[in-house]
Amino acid sequence: MMEFIQEINWSPLWISLKTGFVATVIAFFLGIFCARKIMKLKPVSRAVLDGILTMPLVLPPTVAGFFLLLIFSLRRPFGKFLLESFDFKVVQTWKGCVIAAAVIAFPLMYRNARAAFEQVDANLIYAGQTLGMSDRRIFWKVIVPAAAPGIASGTVLAFARAIGEYGATSMLAGNILGKTRTVSVAIAAETAAGNYDVAGFWVVVIVLISFVIVALINIVSGRGMKSRRWI
Repeated sequence: MMEFIQEINWSPLWISLKTGFVATVIAFFLGIFCARKIMKLKPVSRAVLDGILTMPLVLPPTVAGFFLLLIFSLRRPFGKFLLESFDFKVVQTWKGCVIAAAVIAFPLMYRNARAAFEQVDANLIYAGQTLGMSDRRIFWKVIVPAAAPGIASGTVLAFARAIGEYGATSMLAGNILGKTRTVSVAIAAETAAGNYDVAGFWVVVIVLISFVIVALINIVSGRGMKSRRWI
């Protein structure tokens, strides 16, 4: 067993964790920003934009990967522009892993943040306005702290989705060992190659990580500590 573990190439795990962290940071700030802006819109505009922002959550990841390829492919105007103007290449690079993971994880962060904001007591906001606080100050000093448990749950869920992303990542970033091969991509690649022992090892790793994430969600939401025992 020790020899088997020593022979494992650990790069998929580090790439997954690194990708998950960066993608979660992007999804965190973008999700909070969009949730705040959406809540200020009229019902019709809010419904339309909410549907657009939530699409990556309901679409197959391969569909999202296809759209990302259309955008960032070097054969497309935008992808060619990024490469020629900024030397920024997305396809078949680690940047592609981050972008794909961020796109797929974003709806979870956005919807959890929005739900948390909507549950904040309006009286707290009115109190801040009475004290002469600006809208921005009320948002960061009153609304965000009050919505912290929901935001924390969304962050953990976004991280879990980011490190487990496969479809969009494999299409946009590919399967390059030590560069773009994440744990999920490694499982598919090793299974296709008939290396079931290696694939099984990565399955155990991702299951353990998922269990830790679920435990964290229960803790930050309060259910893990305050749940009652039913007889």
